Amino acid sequence: MAEGAADVQKQPNPPRGGLKTVAEEGTFDAERVSEMGMEIRAATVEDVVAMSRIHACSWKSAYRGIVPQEYLDELREDFWVPCFETGLKAGLLRAQILLEEGCAVGCASYGKARDSSLPEWGEVLSLYLLPESCGRGYGHKLLDGVLLDLKGSGYPSVYLWVLEQNSRARRFYERNGWQNHGDEWVCKILGQELKELRYALSFDGSCR
Repeated sequence: MAEGAADVQKQPNPPRGGLKTVAEEGTFDAERVSEMGMEIRAATVEDVVAMSRIHACSWKSAYRGIVPQEYLDELREDFWVPCFETGLKAGLLRAQILLEEGCAVGCASYGKARDSSLPEWGEVLSLYLLPESCGRGYGHKLLDGVLLDLKGSGYPSVYLWVLEQNSRARRFYERNGWQNHGDEWVCKILGQELKELRYALSFDGSCR
C-alpha cells in the first residue's frame, strides 16, 4: 500500500490528507465519470507509474517547509510504484485516477481500514493532484467518488490522516464535516518528527 510499507526513518509514510468533501447521496460508477474534458475511472495496475508520479510531484509542492527539503529533493517519481502495484494486484486497496484531456492529473487510494481497532471502518489512504491542476475542483470530485464507493461497500464510517502542520487541509476537512478523532501518529523523516492526526467522517453524521 502507499503508506506504511517502508522504513519511515528513510522513506516517509505519505501524509494521508488532501482535498476532501462529503459525498452526496448516490452510487458511484467506478468504471467512469466524465464531464468537460475531465474523466474519473477506476485505476488499474497499468496506472501505477502515473499515480506514483502524481504523488511525488504533489509531495514536492505541498510539503515544502513541512517535510525535510533534502528528502523532497531526492524523492523519486517511481517511489510508490511497488506499493500501488502490490496493493492493487492483491486487492488490498482500490484506487481512482482523474484524467484531464486524457492525461493523468490526480488519483486517490482507499479501502478497508488498516487499523485493527476500527474493523468496520473504511480508510482514505491518499488523494493527490498535480500542483498545476489544483484549484479546479478536481479534489472535490475525486473524493466524492471515493466516499460514494466506500459508502456503497457498506462502511458506516471512514477516516484519513493529515499532518498536524497542514493547517489549510485541516480547515478544509473541518468545514466539510470531518472531525478530529483525537488519535495521533508520529513518524520520523531524516530525523525530523512529523505528527499526523486522524480525521473521521460517518455517513450517518456521527463519528464514534
